Amino acid sequence: MTGTLYVVGTPIGNLSDFSPRAAECLRNCDFIAAEDTRVTLKLLNRFDIKKPLISYFEHNRRERGEIILARILGGENCALVTDAGMPAISDPGQDLVDICLAAGVKVESVPGPTAFATAVALSGLPSGRFTFEGFLSVNKPGRTEHLESIKDEKRTMVFYEAPHKLLRTLKDLYACLGDRRIAIIKELTKIHESVDRTTLKKACEKYENIPIKGEFVLVIEGAPQIAEEEFTAESAAAKAREFIKDGMSKNEAAKSAAKLSGIKKSDIYKILTEEK
Repeated sequence: MTGTLYVVGTPIGNLSDFSPRAAECLRNCDFIAAEDTRVTLKLLNRFDIKKPLISYFEHNRRERGEIILARILGGENCALVTDAGMPAISDPGQDLVDICLAAGVKVESVPGPTAFATAVALSGLPSGRFTFEGFLSVNKPGRTEHLESIKDEKRTMVFYEAPHKLLRTLKDLYACLGDRRIAIIKELTKIHESVDRTTLKKACEKYENIPIKGEFVLVIEGAPQIAEEEFTAESAAAKAREFIKDGMSKNEAAKSAAKLSGIKKSDIYKILTEEK
């Protein structure tokens, strides 16, 4: 009988956030695949959980992924954990989930804290719609492409960043997006948690001159919404006259203006035909 892969969320800082269901899952599984076994061992010791660990991280994921899959296909249940938060979110655990699903293995989630959602809730920026952008690439072409792709993004954007890359990322975001509101959230749920609600310009100036420590989540305001033009029958007819000057027939102009404005074609055409 094939085993199950459990994708288990772990605390993003404060170990007290570990859920009873997650603890039960780790106690009941056959083995745990961990991003860093040393980090996971601290969690296991805190909750008096004793289970075999296998390391699974970016640089061994292909080799270890096949080993883990073979064990699951052999009937063992595996719990996948990352150092903090949900596995498979900006995390090599995604590959393990993919190969398990491709092999017909059952994959279940035991949800836990997630840094990007927590950061959005604290940011003070619009949260109705947002996009998670993960880490900006350190590769220049990939970084440029990523930045260009978000220049006109209207939703709130969320990035992760390491301390030694923070200043460069702030400067690149400012150069690409202009001066937007940003919440710089450090060390979520830990002793030194902080939320700096500022602007990209001020952030570049501030972090140029202070030591930078900790792990960061950046929540950035989306591009400003451009209000759509409100048309009346008269202004829609004026737009139709512009189309006529460009060579359209009166009928074609009325049709195009109707599509643009939402005003009935017949109403626009009537105004055009009544003109002397």
